[in-house]
Amino acid sequence: MINGIWVFGAAYLAGSVNFAILFFKIAGRADPRLSFSGNAGTTNVYRLAGMPWAVLVFALDIGRAMAVAVLAGYFLDAERLTWAGFFLVLGNSFPCFHGFRGGKGVANYLGFTVLTVPVAALSAAWIWVLVYWLKRMPFIASFFMVAALSAGHVVSSGGNRLAAAGAAATFALIIFNHRKNIREHRRERHPTSPA
Repeated sequence: MINGIWVFGAAYLAGSVNFAILFFKIAGRADPRLSFSGNAGTTNVYRLAGMPWAVLVFALDIGRAMAVAVLAGYFLDAERLTWAGFFLVLGNSFPCFHGFRGGKGVANYLGFTVLTVPVAALSAAWIWVLVYWLKRMPFIASFFMVAALSAGHVVSSGGNRLAAAGAAATFALIIFNHRKNIREHRRERHPTSPA
């Protein structure tokens, strides 16, 4: 239990370091949360600064998540492993170092799964590409990818309830983080008629 508490805390703190915000600050650019989607994640970095910055932020998010996965895999049993992923995403979403306004956690969850359930991570990445090719909407593609990542964790745990709950909680958190995208998408599809 003690191992779980400090690993979850370490995962949250690691997730709370937002590379997009830090690099924009170092480069003397405006906070990425002030433009477009208001999200400090890869897609918004791409819109604001271009592909090289977006790739850098994405790679750092993936690398950090993989480091958390190694730590969690060493100190936690399989039942609690998915909860380390949840706390990593929680830190990315509500970072204590950046006023509790961060990213949406998608890249972090993918990076965490690369080492914990590699087959699910590879499948989920292909699913993202396919759905994005069909829909041209990153957030919808992310929903399908995150669902595949969570399902991979559930299957790899043999359906263990505690592990499944961690995967489900992570999926729900990432969907919650996309609530603004969901509202805007609904508005575009069903615009209110003028009075």
